[in-house]
Amino acid sequence: MPADTVVEQAVRARMIASAPKMELVPATLRYERKDPFAVQMAFPASATLAGAAVAWTFSRELLEAGIAAPAGLGDVRIRPYGDDRTVLEFHAREGIAMVHLRTSELRRFLGRTETLVPGGCERQHLDLDQDVSQLLGDAY
Repeated sequence: MPADTVVEQAVRARMIASAPKMELVPATLRYERKDPFAVQMAFPASATLAGAAVAWTFSRELLEAGIAAPAGLGDVRIRPYGDDRTVLEFHAREGIAMVHLRTSELRRFLGRTETLVPGGCERQHLDLDQDVSQLLGDAY
C-alpha cells in the first residue's frame, strides 16, 4: 500500500492497573485514507491479558473531542487527564482497559491524519461504488 494513504505512529501507552504501578506498553495508532472516519489503536499480544493482539477502531472525531473534554458513551471513551495526558478507556465484556497517552503524541498523530484527509473532506475519500459492489457480490 502506498505510504501516502496510511498514517501510522508508534506510541508508548501507560496501562493503568488496579495497583499503583502503571506498566508501559507499546501500541500503534493507524489511520487509512480508505477508511477516513476511523482511527485504529493496536496492542501487541505481549500487552494483553489474553496473549493475543488486540485492535480497537473508533472515530477520528472521538479522538479529537476526547483530547479537549470527556467524549464517548460506548466501548471507547476518551478524556483529558491533567495538562499533558489523555486517557483512553476500552470497554469490553471482559472488563475495562485504560491507557494514558501523551496528549502531544495524539495531537501530532491527528495533525498527520489531517494532512492526509482534512476534516470535513472524509466523504470525498469513500469508495461507495466499491462498497456497493462488494455488498451486491456477497448477495449472489
